[in-house]
Amino acid sequence: MKKIMLCCAAGMSTSMLVQKMRTEATKRALDVQIEAVSVAEIESHLPSADVVLLGPQVQFELARLSELSAPLGKPVAVINMMDYGTMRGDRVLDKAIDMMA
Repeated sequence: MKKIMLCCAAGMSTSMLVQKMRTEATKRALDVQIEAVSVAEIESHLPSADVVLLGPQVQFELARLSELSAPLGKPVAVINMMDYGTMRGDRVLDKAIDMMA
């Protein structure tokens, strides 16, 4: 099972997007776990994640988290602002899957 970690300021604003992504993953019969955590907690969760997606509001953390994740071989990227704002769980899921390939 692959684990997709979404990261935002408090771990709350991504919860709706996580639900949309889970629904889409179920439709596709994908074996993935999708969780949301706050940027303050990401370091403790990083080892168990296969990919980390940052909410646009914490994109300033991209360089730091990329540096932390590089030795672990974990890709990190910022979620497209439009996909985030419109809660396009399908597109965000596609991005995560592409990053894990």
